[in-house]
Amino acid sequence: MTGLMKRNPNRRRFLQTSAVTGAAVILGGPTDAQDADPLPIIDTHQHLWDLDKFTLPWVNAQSEPAVLKRSYVTKDFLEATKGLNVVKAVYMEVDVRPDLQDKEAEHVIALSRSPEHPTVAAVISGRPASEKFRDYILKYEDVPEIKGVRQVLQVPETPQGFCLGETFVKSVRLLGELGKSFDICIRPSELGDGAKLAERCPETRCIVDHCGNADPKAWLPESRREGKEPWHQVDQWKRDIDALAKRENVICKISGLIARAPKKDWKAEDLAPAINFCLDTFGPDRVIYGGDWPVCKVTAPYRDWVHALKEIIGSRSRSEQKKLLHDNAVKYYELAP
Repeated sequence: MTGLMKRNPNRRRFLQTSAVTGAAVILGGPTDAQDADPLPIIDTHQHLWDLDKFTLPWVNAQSEPAVLKRSYVTKDFLEATKGLNVVKAVYMEVDVRPDLQDKEAEHVIALSRSPEHPTVAAVISGRPASEKFRDYILKYEDVPEIKGVRQVLQVPETPQGFCLGETFVKSVRLLGELGKSFDICIRPSELGDGAKLAERCPETRCIVDHCGNADPKAWLPESRREGKEPWHQVDQWKRDIDALAKRENVICKISGLIARAPKKDWKAEDLAPAINFCLDTFGPDRVIYGGDWPVCKVTAPYRDWVHALKEIIGSRSRSEQKKLLHDNAVKYYELAP
């Protein structure tokens, strides 16, 4: 056992919560009186960015929607979630310029420690393929607000197999030794690499973002695809999601789909096939909710995404809904109830 593992006796407990599968007993039928008694929500994928403080290289890219080219701070999040019973949020890194990663971390630690913000924890940016990653993440080894690391991998500079490099795998294993997670945000055509990464890092909790970046258009007829080809084929995506779900250290984040839905006439049923497949494949104990705000605004306001998700999961037991929206986040991120 390494020195790091000795200094982190809770590492096993952190991982063991992933081992519970979808064998939970269904406790009831469809939710009743949901509007009168809304379930609490913990948003595990909250983006915030202040362009006066941080440089985000991607913001000014021509391909980025205009709605994202401005600052989004806590007061905007509170306005977007008003009345939805969002009780806590976990900050998700926003791909700041690499030399600003420590500044981002310190910023979100301060937010998470302030009672004035719904943000209570954070997943910070990192570059696991870098030889400097170890020194970087060890600075936050004993910072409980830092729950994990993410690097967005669906960009041209990260080719297929990038996450399977020796240094990358070693870094993700280190996260497990520190009791921290790694978010897999990867092209759907490369989800198989994500499954291999999880297999090679069995002591690290891996979180599949955005239902494996599922594209709702893949389930729609060509007439409703707005002239765009879907990002993946349904059958291959299903096989890869199934492979990821077979790894006990992997959980799935139900998030992000709304941003890829048809912009003009989307409806909840357009998102349902991918969401239901993930919920059924991972089971009720290995799924968590993410708002992906403000990226969701590319298609719809936060409120519309929440209402669509509640419509999709409305036939599931109230117990399962509460696990997705709240309880599993408490468990996996070790948050106060």
